[in-house]
Amino acid sequence: MPILDVGTAKIRVKNLRLRTFIGIKEEEINNRQDVIINLTIFYSAQAAVQENEIEYALNYRTITKAIISHVENNRFALLERLTQELVDLVMQYKEVQYVEVEVDKPQALRYSDSVSVTLSGRR
Repeated sequence: MPILDVGTAKIRVKNLRLRTFIGIKEEEINNRQDVIINLTIFYSAQAAVQENEIEYALNYRTITKAIISHVENNRFALLERLTQELVDLVMQYKEVQYVEVEVDKPQALRYSDSVSVTLSGRR
């Protein structure tokens, strides 16, 4: 993860809870399951700080809406694939310097709270 330089903002979206088709077993293919998504996004916020106007900021609401749509309207066999697709989606926003995405699949394993995969992207 990059070091926070002066003027660089770190945005965290915590515990975004969605439902999607994820897995390889028949039960998983046929039934939606919960996933929990955490994002860490770095971008240069100098203009946003100076101007105090939304058009100078990275709009995390727009990014989150795109993630919700992507997760809820697609099917995934593997957590790795879902996680990478979300990294790629966030990196489409040219302001993003770095993103880290963690996707949890609650109750994926007996005796554990969840299984998660974390991947990142950088410019």
